[in-house]
Amino acid sequence: MPRWVFEPGHTAASFSVRHMMVTWVRGQFSDVHGWLDFDLQNPLRGSLHVEIAAAKIWSGEPERDAHLRSADFLDVENHPQITFDGNFSEQIGESDFKVRGELTIRGVHREVVLDVRYLGQWSTPWWEGDQDLGPRTRAGFTGRTQINRHDFGVSWNGELENGGVVVGHDVLITLDAEAILEP
Repeated sequence: MPRWVFEPGHTAASFSVRHMMVTWVRGQFSDVHGWLDFDLQNPLRGSLHVEIAAAKIWSGEPERDAHLRSADFLDVENHPQITFDGNFSEQIGESDFKVRGELTIRGVHREVVLDVRYLGQWSTPWWEGDQDLGPRTRAGFTGRTQINRHDFGVSWNGELENGGVVVGHDVLITLDAEAILEP
């Protein structure tokens, strides 16, 4: 089975969650590593492994980012990694798949389903410094899921008038991966 390794400079995980019941806060993790064992001719034998450095969260507000790293949210001091390990379980269309696996946040493991789309592959240049080591084959993948953050012990909140909350319960997660075929 071909192994596709994430290129960290072109791979990111992002999230969005409701704030104050009226808008969305978005953020991302840019320190994402992992791989897919994937063959378009036999995709249901494939698997996916993702590692995210929780401390590298960025939402555009330094004070909010510090709060998100704290024990109120991700508790990065005690849980520095967010991970996902899954297997391709269903083919939905020509390039759409379900990947069923275990997501771990704050040391809590839950099964989730990631909707993955294969974006295609290309032969591309590969430079390291001033040396051309290419070409290399690259492929693109996008994965999406939605979780309830309370299922992972991420339960800090504040209440608003009329029963509202500061931070919504549901978190939309997107993984955008550019992966390189291992030689």
